This record gives sequence, C-alpha cells and structure tokens, in this order.
Amino acid sequence: MNTEIFGVALMFLLTVLLAIPLGRYMGKVYSGHKTWLDGLLNPLDKLFFKAGGIKPEKEMNWKQHLVALLTINFVWFLFSMLVLMMQGSLPLNPDANPSMTADLAFNTSVSFISNTNLQHYSGESGVSYLGQLILMLFQFISAAAGMAACVVVFTAMKEKTTDKLGNFYNFFIKSLTRILLPISIVVAVILAFNGTPMTFKGKDQFISMQGDTVNVSRGPAAAMVAIKQLGTNGGGFFGANSAHPLENPSYFTNIIEDVCIILIPIAMIFTLGYIIRRKRFAWMVFGIMTIGFLLFVIPSIYLEMKGNPAITQMGIAQNLGSMEGKEVRFGSAASAYWGITTTVTSNGSVNAMHDSFTPLTGMFCLLGMMVNSFYGGVGVGFLNFYIFIIIAVFISGLMVGRTPEFMGKKIEAKEMKIAAIIALLHPFLILVGTALASYLFSHNPTAYASWLNNPGNHGFSEMLYEYTSSSANNGSGFEGLGDNTQWWNISCGIIMLLARFLPIIGPVAIAGILANKKYVPETAGTLKTDTGTFGIMIFAVIFIIAALSFFPALSLGPIAEYFGLHQ
Repeated sequence: MNTEIFGVALMFLLTVLLAIPLGRYMGKVYSGHKTWLDGLLNPLDKLFFKAGGIKPEKEMNWKQHLVALLTINFVWFLFSMLVLMMQGSLPLNPDANPSMTADLAFNTSVSFISNTNLQHYSGESGVSYLGQLILMLFQFISAAAGMAACVVVFTAMKEKTTDKLGNFYNFFIKSLTRILLPISIVVAVILAFNGTPMTFKGKDQFISMQGDTVNVSRGPAAAMVAIKQLGTNGGGFFGANSAHPLENPSYFTNIIEDVCIILIPIAMIFTLGYIIRRKRFAWMVFGIMTIGFLLFVIPSIYLEMKGNPAITQMGIAQNLGSMEGKEVRFGSAASAYWGITTTVTSNGSVNAMHDSFTPLTGMFCLLGMMVNSFYGGVGVGFLNFYIFIIIAVFISGLMVGRTPEFMGKKIEAKEMKIAAIIALLHPFLILVGTALASYLFSHNPTAYASWLNNPGNHGFSEMLYEYTSSSANNGSGFEGLGDNTQWWNISCGIIMLLARFLPIIGPVAIAGILANKKYVPETAGTLKTDTGTFGIMIFAVIFIIAALSFFPALSLGPIAEYFGLHQ
C-alpha cells in the first residue's frame, strides 16, 4: 500500500478506535454514573458549582437551558470585545501588538464565542499573549456549550414524557473539566515535547543558513493548539495555522492533531447510544455520517495525489502530487485528508492552503461545510443531523400514510416548521451573503479590488467559501480573499451569530417539545429508525436539501474552474 494512503487510513482507524471508549466514558459523565476520574475531579466541579451558585441537581426545561446558553455567551462576548480593543495597553504583550479596531474585534469575538474561529488577522502580529489566552478560554467555553446543548437533546430523546431535561450548567462544567481539559492537557504535553513552543517570552532571533537574522514568533502555542483541535475550534496561534512548523512540527504531530479534529464529534455519536440505550441507532447515525465523509475524502485524496492538470499539460512531472500550498513534511494525501476532516466538522484549522487545492477538492471542502452534519462540530454536528432526522421521519410517515413518530413521540406541524426553517437557514445565509458580495464587486470592481487576488471563477469561490465557512462555524478560508475590511468583518460576524445560535435553539426546542408529549409505545407498524433503510432516507434528505441547494453556486465557482483547467 502507498505509504501516504496508509498514513491517512491509520489516522481514521485510530480516531474510531479511540472514539468508541471515549463515547462510553462521556455517556457515563453526562448520566452521572461513576467514572475513574471522579476522585480527582469531583472537588474541581464542586468548586465551580459553589463559585457560580449552581445547584447541579436542579432540573431545567428546554427554555431555561437556552437562556443559560445565551447568557453565558453574551457575557463572554462583551469581555472579549473589551480585551481585544485594549490589548495594546494591557500586560502580556512582549511584541507590542496593537489593539484591534472595533469591527475586527467584533468579528473576532463573535468568531470565538460561536466556535468558528474565523481569523481576519494573523496571530503573530494581531493578538497579544493575553488576547491569545482569552481566545483560548473561549475555545473551551464554545466547545463545552455546544456539547451541553447536544446532551440536552440526548436527554430529551431518552425520556418518555417530561419537561425536566437535566441542568445546563452541570453539563457545561463537566464538558470542561471531565472531557476537554484532561484530553487537552495530554495533547498539549505531546505537542510541547515535539517542538511546539509553550512560553511567554517574545520573539527570538536566529541566524538562518543564509546568514540572515530572522525574528521568529513564539508564545504559549501548545495549549491553544490542543483545544483548537479537540473543540473543533480551529483558530491557530500562528497565521499559517497548522501549516506552521512550530504549530505542527512533524508528521507525528500531524497525526495527533488530525485525530483530535473528529475524535469528540464521533465520540458524541456513541455517547448518544449510551444515554438513550439504543446502540443500534447510534451505529446507524455513525454509518451515514461516515459514508458521507468518505464520499468527500476519497476523491479529494485521489485528485491531490494526481496533481494539477494545468501543470501536467506543461510537461512538468508531479510525482508528489499537487504540492502548491502544501507542506512537504505532510504530502498531498495527508493534506487532502486534513482538508476534508476540518471542513466536515466546524474545526477550520488547516495544514495546507485550501485556496491552492485543485478545483474539485475545493468543492468537496465547500460541500463538507454546506452539508454541515457529517460528524460536524462538537455537539452541534449531531444537532444539525437531528434536524434531518426529523424531516426524514416526517416524509417517511407521509409515504406510508401514518402519523410520523420518532422515539415514541408524534411529530406535528410545530416541530416540522422549526425543522424546515433551520434546514433552510444555512443555504439562505450563505447564498444571500455571496450574492451581495458578488453584486458589490461586479458593480464597482475598482473600489473593491483589494478583496480578490483571483477574479473570475476562483474569485467567486473565495467569496462563496468565506460565507460558507462563516455559516458552518468553520473558520477556514480561501486565503486569496482580502477579508480584513469592514464589509467582511461585520457581514461575516452577523452570519456567524445567526448560524451558531439559531441551529442550536431549533433542535433544543424540537427535542423539548417532543419530550413533553405523551409517549406512544412502539407497535408492529411503527417506523424503525435504527435500520439501514431509514439511514438511506436521511442521506437522501441531506442530499436534496443541503447539497442540491448549492449546485448553482458551485457551478459558477469550482465546477466552472475545473472545466477551465481542462480546456
């Protein structure tokens, strides 16, 4: 087997093998069952509960869960704005990086509390060490908030008839202390011992092999890289993200970081099976997500290893594949694999420049974010998938002439209206944003010339990618786009806000409404939702609603560019 193919196969296999026991452990944590870390971490949990005046045993309904979620995020948003706009005058700034403008601080604050980590700045020069630490804190908070919201839905699916769905703060704190923090410490230590810096000293000077004096940025990077990967955050300490040799020094660290991207999203699926005691249903969900993931990753690896056809036509050999914008220490296959894992989730970190991918690989990265439910972000990935489950159940019920039921609850007009709105919100935000940006550029290209380095089909893809990344809470970009402007900062910030919280509010509301309904025992005529047949129905719904909605836009961007290369 080709060593590059073996490397990516090893990464995926290792991820699944770690995710299964991790999912069971997480299920025990959220269910209040005894775990091996209780003796060590119970005092820490109690400290947070006492400091916050939280009674973890106090049950909440779905509305109270959402109030808690939104309150936490609003408070931290205000704090972030304050720090970023004053960081030039605050301590822990050895490189004297300036304060952010209001529009950039707005974009960055929204980006990190929404788990997007879209960075319209370069970490080395745009943020102080204090700012980096605050943003790293938000990487924990945003990930834990998404996980807690997902557990609320799991709890609603488990219960027969109730309006009590656990305690949000309990789920939130335990996501932090029992899952994210311990694993992040392990990953950070591994990275620090393999070359990623962990220091509060400023830039250091080195003499290059050519005899030049080079100022090299460093800082407390190892800790931030660990949570950026595990929490599907993606915001890098350095501007080049995980393509930077200090953020991702070797193929070994590349394996560790790539495994972390989809580890918790996959583990959450097995957590679902543990909590609702339906392992077969969890495996069905995992199977559909994995099929979708493989449909993106396999052709992407093939295309990048094959090379760029335009370069081939010039008579230039591409034995290593298409290597423009990629790091030699990773190669084309591992770069393509990372590109898909980071876009099917809401991670957004990069170990290669997505702007340099061949057109169809760029399209598959876009599709991963457009579908936004094949693994997805920590917690929120299943919430997106849950919407498609509700729609698939409703359609299936209509096809067989029965009242649609899911987990013993009847799905009626209210739930379907919410599901339809959430399902259509994602295409609406992406396509409207891209249309407005395209209109502005086409009607005054001179005024907006700084936006695009590559006008034409690829320039359209750059704008489409930016809004897709914002709406998917992903954060990666086609970096040929000049995005640190008031238009991109504010428009992307608004889209990130809407695309983060409405798709959480919708599924939690549906789950809460269903949980409060009378439980209907299953009969011989009940639609089975843990079978391959139902899985195919979900996949069809995802394909029709999520994929085909974007076909016209993709035709104007990466598909047109692909055919242009073969002219």
